[in-house]
Amino acid sequence: MPSRKSSKAEPEQLGLRWDAPGLVAGVDEAGRGPLAGPVVAAAVILDELQPIRGLADSKQLTARRREALFDEIRAKALACCIAEASVEEIDRLNILQATMLAMRRAVEGLRLLPHKVLVDGNRLPVLKMPGEAIVKGDSKVAAISAASILAKVHRDRLCDLLHAAHPAYNFAGHKGYPTAEHLAALQQHGACPAHRRSYAPVRAVIEAGQR
Repeated sequence: MPSRKSSKAEPEQLGLRWDAPGLVAGVDEAGRGPLAGPVVAAAVILDELQPIRGLADSKQLTARRREALFDEIRAKALACCIAEASVEEIDRLNILQATMLAMRRAVEGLRLLPHKVLVDGNRLPVLKMPGEAIVKGDSKVAAISAASILAKVHRDRLCDLLHAAHPAYNFAGHKGYPTAEHLAALQQHGACPAHRRSYAPVRAVIEAGQR
């Protein structure tokens, strides 16, 4: 049956406008800050008849707990979809527009059409249905929390694959973020195909190599 809500708090408490009952999808992303790899977005429609305990902002959970919740969300959600925007799209569009693209792909990939979409943050992708941007939504709305977990786990797994392909950078450790170790590896080895050329630390290394 359609679910009127999938949030931890009443919609009115969050300032959301409900004009009719219907399925609600939560959307979040992972990977805006890293220097390498795609940006990932997920969309989730939870089933209120199958509640999932322990949903929270993915950054507040251990890796083991995220993995367990990833499987539970996939098993119990009415619908979910994980989508990406590639490194090439990030460099061509910019990271904000690539993130919006990944979010739109995630929503459009749902097998059920949501009545409304709740997105973490303060910006909305272009959608075919009403949407609401919620600052810190990943800690306020269960469906957004679930989406943050799917996106984070999926992207971490992609980084493990990048590590296997390019072990010199230790993508499995820093997940592409600009840590001191990652920046040192960039200086030593240059950029690999997975690096985002439009990001300043990567661009600087490439330009230095061309001199």
